[in-house]
Order: sequence, then structure tokens, then C-alpha cells
Amino acid sequence: MSRTTAVTRRLRSPELGAAVLAAALSMGAYCLALALRGTYPFGARSRAVNDLGNQFVPFHAHLWDLQHGNTTGDLVFNWNSGYGAPFLADFFTYLMNPFSWLTGLFPRAAVNFPVFLVTLLSIGLGAAVMTYFLGRLHPGSPWLRALLGTGYGVCAWVVNDGAADPMWMWGLVSLPLVGIACDWCLQGRRWVLGTLFVAVAWAGNFYTGAMATVGAGLVLLVRVVLAGDRPVRARLLVLGRAAGMVVVGVLLTAPVMFVGLKASKASQPAPPATYDGPPALTDYLAQLLPGGRSAVSAPNLFIGMLGLLLVASLPFNRRLAVRERVAWYALLLLVALSFVWEPTILLWHGLAIPNGSPYRAAFVLSGMLTMAAWVSLSRCPDPFALTGGAALVALVLLVGHGRSSVYAMTWALVLAGGALTFATLWVLERRHGDRRTERLAVVVLGCAVLAGTTLSTYSATVIRDKLPFFFPRPTVSGPSLAAYRVLKQHDDWPATRTDPGPHEFASNDPMLLAGEGGSYYSSYLPAVTADLLHDLGAGWFIQGRHTLSPADPVGRALFGVTTYLDSSSAPNGFTAKRATAAPLVTVHPSIRPDTTSVWSRQESLLGAKVYEVPQLAWTAGPRPTPHGTSGWSVPATPRGSVWTTFTGSCTPGSSAFLYAPWFGGTVMGMGAKYESYGKQPMTAMPIRSLGTVGADGRVQVQLRASAAAQVPAQPVGCFSQAALDRALTALKGATHVSSGGHTLSAELPAGSSGTALVALPAVTGWQCSVDGGAERPVRSVLGMIGVPLGSGASRLSCSYHTPGLAPGLAAGGVGMVLLVAVPLAARLRRKGRTDGPAAPVPST
Repeated sequence: MSRTTAVTRRLRSPELGAAVLAAALSMGAYCLALALRGTYPFGARSRAVNDLGNQFVPFHAHLWDLQHGNTTGDLVFNWNSGYGAPFLADFFTYLMNPFSWLTGLFPRAAVNFPVFLVTLLSIGLGAAVMTYFLGRLHPGSPWLRALLGTGYGVCAWVVNDGAADPMWMWGLVSLPLVGIACDWCLQGRRWVLGTLFVAVAWAGNFYTGAMATVGAGLVLLVRVVLAGDRPVRARLLVLGRAAGMVVVGVLLTAPVMFVGLKASKASQPAPPATYDGPPALTDYLAQLLPGGRSAVSAPNLFIGMLGLLLVASLPFNRRLAVRERVAWYALLLLVALSFVWEPTILLWHGLAIPNGSPYRAAFVLSGMLTMAAWVSLSRCPDPFALTGGAALVALVLLVGHGRSSVYAMTWALVLAGGALTFATLWVLERRHGDRRTERLAVVVLGCAVLAGTTLSTYSATVIRDKLPFFFPRPTVSGPSLAAYRVLKQHDDWPATRTDPGPHEFASNDPMLLAGEGGSYYSSYLPAVTADLLHDLGAGWFIQGRHTLSPADPVGRALFGVTTYLDSSSAPNGFTAKRATAAPLVTVHPSIRPDTTSVWSRQESLLGAKVYEVPQLAWTAGPRPTPHGTSGWSVPATPRGSVWTTFTGSCTPGSSAFLYAPWFGGTVMGMGAKYESYGKQPMTAMPIRSLGTVGADGRVQVQLRASAAAQVPAQPVGCFSQAALDRALTALKGATHVSSGGHTLSAELPAGSSGTALVALPAVTGWQCSVDGGAERPVRSVLGMIGVPLGSGASRLSCSYHTPGLAPGLAAGGVGMVLLVAVPLAARLRRKGRTDGPAAPVPST
């Protein structure tokens, strides 16, 4: 039989049909649950238009632009966000799920839908691959495996954790994929393909890929221990083969790893996260029950009633050797314990306690539960095992009674679904070998799995939708499409910028709306960018991991913003406004940085004085404590008390602005009144307008502090628009600016000298040359790119080089060499043994 014929028959085998069934059931159950709830794309009842996306919908919109040549940047650099930010690490981390690349097949206006498909198709593929892998653990009915694969595909982790972060969903595929590669190690074959499977798992998302690799490695270790018919040397050879496979597979993804690690090192630090301790045992056990979501932090684990009953039956299944039952339960127990012990939580999450849930690796335990369920089902548990399993499930239900994750739906699913599952498995065991009965049992179990998975997903989704969401909801709808058209209409890049802010539709508006703004939310947001924007008076969230566009005229002018969107009562929620601004590249004979205040920093970069800074004095309300140049400590304002009041004087007719980034409470002064939500260091408020200074020149600011807060020593600046206009007119700017995907060049006035100031954050990786000279790393001028011109310069050329990419490519090349060399060396060694000298003929 030819190899092609063998492959064709294999593809037509029940294995393929079972994989398709698992994918269809899991995706169908997920869609039915969302349709029942009326959430996107089957309605808009959910609090978020697309709970699957949050900040990742704009990333996919940016991917669409890259695929269609509709953007100014490329994979290396993103000109849209943070006034220019490296992009390759974002691409590797957020957009490497292969299903993300389907985005370009849909209209940009419907970008929410392909983001939904990333989750949906990952569910289907994960269920299908798990169905196949279960057959590698032990032979048995592929249709029953498909039902267990369905439970894995829509496990609790998917509904409560993974769906909100589409890039993590690749982990659902990675676990069984790496498991298949480990199985080949056990068989001593397909080392190259297994290595590529590891590489695919890590490249799709290295965070969950690493978790999946650890999980698959532990399963392999159990299988090696249980392989009692193999000598110790053969078992060690299996483990060595697997270790080599993982090392080479990870080397192949070295560009992803190196770029991500370099970007992470240069990023704005995340808020400190601490582990608050393990959940109560009853809460932990209750997570095995379908249909809930715990109010306390605990791993999300459920895999449906079929899987739960079979896992519970495993200790009682006498058709398995005792050592096999003990080994599998020991694995489950140790992994479950590792999820709630801080040192091992650090190991699961790359040596850092994550912000948010510390149980992001829970899909690994859900996968292991699915495997243990199949280990029992493949040996056809008898009535004793089923009864024992049902008793254990009943005990867990009783113990979980009153826990926050146990709802009425949980009781219904366990009692009704459990009874139907128990009865069907009983009949399946009693009539084993009866084809007709077995088929009917599979149909009944399939209906039970579909109904149970749908209802448990629906129930968990209802609970999830009641939780508060911090971020503005991402939406590609009428108002955002109108904003997109406005920004495109005024687009003049790179001569000037069009900024979607300070109004916000989503957490990454510049990518969603294709403008060039200061807003940017990413784990890789450079610390240089966050510090620059903060020092110039822009706001931020999450300790600087989500920056905002400046809300004041000087801040906008410094970044070359001539069109911006401001929040208003207009039908679409925003108004497009025009402003005067500096060119993207300006020439300064000298720059003398003054960091006394936010006003002096802005003036240093502008090269002119545009603010009058009044000396404020406390005049009423709770007395603030002065700390010299460090600012004021403003006490909380008691209920009914006069507000803390500062008074000073400025030129009549000037515009007063307040910069109090860490103040939380109410601000009032000169006609303005607004709520401030500052909280050091998490939330920084931007420079805000107080109003026009009256004829008496009196400046008064009243603060009602909800809690004690810090205010800068010079919190008020009185701005002169006329002075700004004169300063912009006097600026010596580039005569022409052009940009490529990650390059920028400028024609300078003849004979330019001093420093060229480029309105970009001076992130590591930028190199510039003057008049065709050698490229050199740029220097930072208060966080912006500064390039010494010498004398008589006429042209500036800059390009961005991604840190970590070159060594990553080199390591990847080593991986490629090993991928070829290892099997080649093994083949030559085998050939040498075959073609060795003939054995001597014994003498007679």
C-alpha cells in the first residue's frame, strides 16, 4: 500500500470524524450559550460589546490595517500609539494565534467578529486535538473521546479566563498538541514533527505555550513511570528525547522570546501583585462543579458532568492497575496543590505573580482531568466504579453547598445531567459489545454533553456579565466609525498628527481609529513613553501601562497634533477640533531642560515661555502641609467642611490650568468644576482647564479631597495662547518630513546646527544619522529624541531596530541547524550499524 493511500484512509477514518464532532459540539455549545444570553455576536445584552476583546479589538484592527496596507507603520513599529511605539513584541504576544490572521478576510468595520472567531475556532481546534490525543493515551471509541474533548474545549477556564484574552486561547490547543509530541517521544518516532509542534505551541502564545509544555511534560512523566515493561535506560532515553525536542522547539521560537523579553525589560513596570493565599478547600472543590463562577479567587476547572463523573470513578475502576490509578490521582493532586502554593504559582507564571487571576494555568489541570476521565472510560468502568464516582460527586456537591460558585444551575446540571450520564454509562457497560446499544448511548451522551455544556457556559456567562469592567468597552459601531472617517479626512502624517484623544472609545483608540495619539495600553508600553507623557502632563491608568493623550494645548503642540477629538454632547459623543502645533522635527540651537514643574518641562521642549506660574497660598478649608519643591499634602475634606482653597494671581485674560495628577475628589475654580480620579501611582489625571482669569487677576482653586492626596508645588499654570502662537511661529522646523514603516527622515533648513528634536519617545532601538553619516543611538531630551547636528546639517535620517531581534534570529538559526542535524545524525548512526563489518565466520 502506498503512503498516500495510507494517509487518505487515515483521514477518512473515524478519528477525523470524531475530531470534527468534538469541534462542532464545543463550538455549537459555546454559540448556543451566547445566543441564549444575547451577547455578541448574537445580541448586545452583555456589558461589553465584545467581552472577547477589550483592548485586543484595536490590536486586530491594526492587524487588518497591516494586512491591507492601510497604516503608516509595519510589524516593527507602530506610529499610531503612544506617539510612536515598538510593535513586534505586541504582535508576537497578542496576534500570533493563527486564527487572528483571519482578520483581513472581513471588513474593517466588522473587526469585532474575527476577534470572536479567534476564541471560537480555538475552542473547536482545542477540542479536536484533545480528542485525538486521548486516543494516544489509550485506545477506545473515538466518539466517546469526542464528548470528553467537548468538555475540555468549553471548560471553565475558557469561559471565565481565556475568552477575554484571545491570544491565550492558543494554550487550549497547545496542551494536547505538545502531548502528541510527547507521545511520539514515547514511541521513538517523528522527532522533527514533534519539535515543530512544540514550536507552534510556543509561537502561538509563549505564555500559555510554556504552561502547556510543563503540563504535557508531567503527563509524559506519569506515562514513563507506568511503562513498567521498559528498562530504566529506555525510559531515560524517552525523557531525554522529549527534553531535546522542547529545547530545539523553543530555540525555533527564539525571535519571539528574545524580542518579548527585551520589550518586557524596557516596559513600564506593572503594579505590584501579591498572592493573597489559597482558597478554602470547599471553594476549590466546588470549582469542579459545572455552571458557576466563584466570588473568591480560585482556579476555574469544570469540564462538564461526563468528565467529572469519570474522574471520580477512576479510583474505583478495578479494570485499571492500582499503580495507574494512584499515579493519575497523584498527578491531579500535585498539580492542584501547585496552583495554590506561591513558589509553584511563580513557576507556572514565569516567575511573576500576575496582575488579576493567579490561576491562568488552570486549563492545564482541566486538560489533565479530561485525560484522567478518558483513562477510566477507556477501561469501561463497571457499576461499582460508577457508583463510587457518583458518591464522590455527591460528596463534592454537598461540600460545595453554600459556596459562591454553586448556583441553582449547578444543582440542576449535577442532579439531572449526572443521573442521565450515570444511567447511560451503566447501560454502556452492561451492553458492552452491542453495536446498536453503543451507538444509542453515544447519541444520548452527546445530547447530554451538548445541553450540559451549553447551560454551564450560559450560567457562567450570566455571572461574568454582572462583574464590573474597568476599561471602556471596545466598539466598532456608528460613533467610532464616524471618528475613523474624521481622522482619515484630516490625516496629514507625517507633517502633523491626528489624535483620537483625549476622547476614548476603547483602550487603544489610535489603533482602532487609525490616528496618531498618545493613548496606548500594552504590557510592553515602554517606560520611556510612560514617563515622557506623564512628565508633560498627560494622564495614565494602571501605573502607566495605559497612557492617555494630552488634554492641554501645549502638550498637543509639542507632539504636532493639529486635529484631535474631544468629548462632547454631540450625537457621536465627540467633537473634532483643530489646533496649532509644532512640526514633527524642530531644530534648536540649544535646549536647557528645566524639570522644576510640568510647565517648565513643556517650555523647555518648546523653547519659549508660554506660562505664568502663580505662587499659591492656602486661604481656606483644611490646612495642607507644604513640602517645599515636593508639593503639598492635602488632607481629606470632612463632610460639610469648607473646601481646601489655594489663591494666587495671574495676568487677566490668561487661561488657568491645573495639574494635580494624584488628587482624588472634586475640583472647582474660575467656572470649572469636575471630578478628579487620581490615585498614586495607579491613576494619574492630566492637565485640566480651570477657566479664564478674571479682570482682577485672581486665581482660586478649591479642592474637596475624598482622601489625603499629594499636589505638586506649582499646580497651576496660566497659559497664553498668543505666546504659544508666537513660539510656534518662531520655531525652526524641518522643511519636509517623510516616514516609512519604521524609518523617519527630515529635510532641515540649510546650515542647521544645535539639536534636532524629534517629537517621538526616545525608546531604545532608534538610531539616527546626519547628512548620510554613520547611524548612532539617539539621546534623550526630557524623554524625546534628540539628535546632535553639529554644524551645517541639512538632512536627518532615523530608523528603528527592534532590540533582541538579531540575537533571537541567531538562536532561531541554531534551532534550525539542530532540527536538521539531530535526525540526520540519528539516520547516519543507524546506517552505520546496518552497514557495519560482517561478523567473522566461526571456525570448525
